[in-house]
Amino acid sequence: MTLSLDQALTGISGILVTPYDNKGDIAPARLSPIIDRALGAGLHMPVVNGNTGEFYALTTEEAATMVREVVGLVDGRAPVLAGIGRGIRDAAVLARASADAGATALMVHQPPDPFVAPRGILDYLKAVADASGGLPMMLYLRNDAIGTRAIAELCALPGVKGVKWATPNPLRLAEAKAACDPAIVWVGGLAETWAPAFYAVGARGFTSGLINVWPERSLAIHAALEAGDFSGANALIAGMKVFEDIRAEEMNGTNVTGVKAALLALGRDCGPTRPPSAWPLTGEQQERLDAFIATNRLA
Repeated sequence: MTLSLDQALTGISGILVTPYDNKGDIAPARLSPIIDRALGAGLHMPVVNGNTGEFYALTTEEAATMVREVVGLVDGRAPVLAGIGRGIRDAAVLARASADAGATALMVHQPPDPFVAPRGILDYLKAVADASGGLPMMLYLRNDAIGTRAIAELCALPGVKGVKWATPNPLRLAEAKAACDPAIVWVGGLAETWAPAFYAVGARGFTSGLINVWPERSLAIHAALEAGDFSGANALIAGMKVFEDIRAEEMNGTNVTGVKAALLALGRDCGPTRPPSAWPLTGEQQERLDAFIATNRLA
């Protein structure tokens, strides 16, 4: 039985990589075994066009193709969350394409423009919602400097169902949560490592790039947190910390590199990353990744 959006938001939002072929063009069919394994392990909601999907390295046309193809590959087995962002015209085009493709909801990237006003983000979200015909939205918050009042105003917009909290400030998350409608779902947006801290202040669910490589471990961590077993969750997280440490290096420039290098080592080649992401891993990073794969018998 397919989960509702509200149920899926409290689960794992699995950020899929974007595969490339030997010419460097997108090759969405390569996701098929990755999606099948993740859904088989119990993944609650695949996410296309997230940052682990190299969203900012894709053209708008490529991103629109990815959402169409991923919805087809998921084939109704789970809700699909589609990333939306960049300039408002591109965001509107992609919102429309995502709705036409059958995406369940939109994950709206926080605008990276150097001149962003909180009230301008309100207008941005309204335009995205209009372009999609009113699809539900999850806000992707990477910078909480806009303040709790502005966050509350964003969350009060019709159609906003959740917030992906991707700033390492659990206390600010708790403050924002208290200022908003209790129906809003606050999702830990810094993957498994930060999930216990965010759960402790009221978040539910978390995002994950690990699901591309080891979805069973992500699901086990989620199950432990849902059961209130923080020590169990932390022990499971400790067992995959090497992987997340590699991804966090070089100013997070190896974030997607680590995932794609692991997939390549496991025989599920999704191509390299596009610049300005780092590719390939350094020799020392690759040695640590190989040891991680061997230790956990992922091959």
